[in-house]
Amino acid sequence: MSVVAIIDYGMGNLHSVAKAIERVGDGVRVRVTHDARELQSADRIVLPGVGAIRDCMQALHDRELVPVIHALAENKPLLGICLGMHALMDFSEENDGVECLGILPGSVRRFTDTMQERGERLKVPHMGWNQVHHNGHPLWRDVPQDSRFYFVHSYYVAPAHTSIISGTTRYGIEFCSVAARENVFATQFHPEKSQPAGLALLANFLRWNGV
Repeated sequence: MSVVAIIDYGMGNLHSVAKAIERVGDGVRVRVTHDARELQSADRIVLPGVGAIRDCMQALHDRELVPVIHALAENKPLLGICLGMHALMDFSEENDGVECLGILPGSVRRFTDTMQERGERLKVPHMGWNQVHHNGHPLWRDVPQDSRFYFVHSYYVAPAHTSIISGTTRYGIEFCSVAARENVFATQFHPEKSQPAGLALLANFLRWNGV
């Protein structure tokens, strides 16, 4: 039986993610845990998150999960969601600057309050449904181009290399809404809240071996 471990560091929609994975995963066992041994024994890993990056990184350090996540990112399919995507980067501008995990190269920046679209000022945070233009990564299988996903965020990822961009979204600027490298895949949006397109992506994650 395939096991998916959702990293529990006290932040994020852990049970919403777990229920969504259980819905699409026939015979998949889902564990919500911060135990290193359970994480290491799982077949796939999910790093979710909602809130501030400073609190996120502090919680990961407090639970001694930073080296564990680095080791997991070496050899297991790993899915980062929202704040979990930010945590995978090198550095975030949020909270006056926070060093992150450094698993994906790049930084996290804040949307400006002066962004406009068609002459109208855009609100920050970016909240609600928006399109994602994606590439041919295996997790996009059966997900129509420019499908809409659910976003809630004030900060966005700016990758150091365009090669890790797997999806882009327009909100005042075109930003990286999905990043991928080797066995790591990360989304700015919440697939667990994104109805058929999000569930299809999660189902693909359960079939993906990280290559």
